Formats: sequence, C-alpha cells, structure tokens
Amino acid sequence: MTTLTENTHPGGFLVWEAFRDFTRETITVATGTAFATLDPGTVLGKITASGKYAAHDPAAVDGTETAVAVLWGKADATGGDVPAVALVRGSAIVNRHDLVFVGTPSEGEIAAAHAALLAVGILVR
Repeated sequence: MTTLTENTHPGGFLVWEAFRDFTRETITVATGTAFATLDPGTVLGKITASGKYAAHDPAAVDGTETAVAVLWGKADATGGDVPAVALVRGSAIVNRHDLVFVGTPSEGEIAAAHAALLAVGILVR
C-alpha cells in the first residue's frame, strides 16, 4: 500500500483570528540567514537593522532573538529577499503543535518565544 505524506498548509497553524486584514501583513524574509527556506508556521524574529524578518533564533543578537510573528506560507529566501505573509499581531490564537522552530531550541527558549508572541497578541495554545 502506498503511504502518502501531507505537508504543512499555509495558515494551518491558525486556530482563530479577529480580523485577517488586521492580524496579517506582507513582510520581507531576509536572505543570507542560516535558515532561508521556511515552512508555514515558522516562528519569526525581526532584524533590527533592516526591518526584515528571519527565523527566530534565541542565540542571536540582531533582533531575531525575540519572536514577533508566524510565517503564513512557505518562503524560500535562498536566492534573495522574498515577500511573504505573516501573522504579526493579534488578536489571534495558534496551535502550539503546528508552530515550527528552526534549530533545536530548549523548552525554556520555546516558552520564552510563546510569551513574546503573546506580547504582540498571538496566543499559543
């Protein structure tokens, strides 16, 4: 029997949001980061110097150490900066099991990211 594998879907992490035109924005995903190909549900940080977004990295010192958004769909910035849609503010609720963290963050780092998302109105359940 053939086994089918279903990948993540754009917005599949979202449980509820108040108004999609308020909670989502078109952002720029930065190239030149360690993780340039990102899946839907990837937790993002914002690079302070450029205002562009990249995968949340708790060990960074460029702004991405603070979780501020969740990527809506897949983004591949290996060839340069790319536009993408992200959930950047609440009121919104997301499924913790559908969030993607790049690298291997500790449980404490994940909890801190959840708290940072709550600060912008994105509740992780």
